[in-house]
Amino acid sequence: MLLLTVPWRENVSISLCMYANIQLGRKVVPKLQVFDPAMCCSTGVCGPSVDPALPKFSADLEWLKSKGLEVERYNLAQEVAVFTSNPVVKEALNSRGSNCLPLLLLDGIIVFEGAYPAREDLARVTHVKFEPGPIITQVKAQQPLVAIGGPGKSGGS
Repeated sequence: MLLLTVPWRENVSISLCMYANIQLGRKVVPKLQVFDPAMCCSTGVCGPSVDPALPKFSADLEWLKSKGLEVERYNLAQEVAVFTSNPVVKEALNSRGSNCLPLLLLDGIIVFEGAYPAREDLARVTHVKFEPGPIITQVKAQQPLVAIGGPGKSGGS
């Protein structure tokens, strides 16, 4: 697949098709695709240690959706076929390994890799007017599971 790109704004390239649609005055809905490393879920709030960047990033993606962007998010642990069927993602993984994840594509072009961007950076590359997001100061950790009916418990026999 050949993807022709043109320089657009602030060191951002867009597909030739998108550029033509913009020039013709057609409404274009940008698509942001997020390719996450293997995780139990996209929010990252599962497990013993929670990375505070993940819930903040999830909130930022919801904010972009509310501004009219199409947002798709894929998890390597659950959607391997999506990673291998996308030539841009496949090439990044083959050349740079999983260190390139998370990988963010805007209309098929890599705009961020290796770390989750801040809301300001997402606003800049998507040309959405920046609005500060909620401040997440603490993420509640999951409580350990409690075994029921294990050794030392009375009952039954």
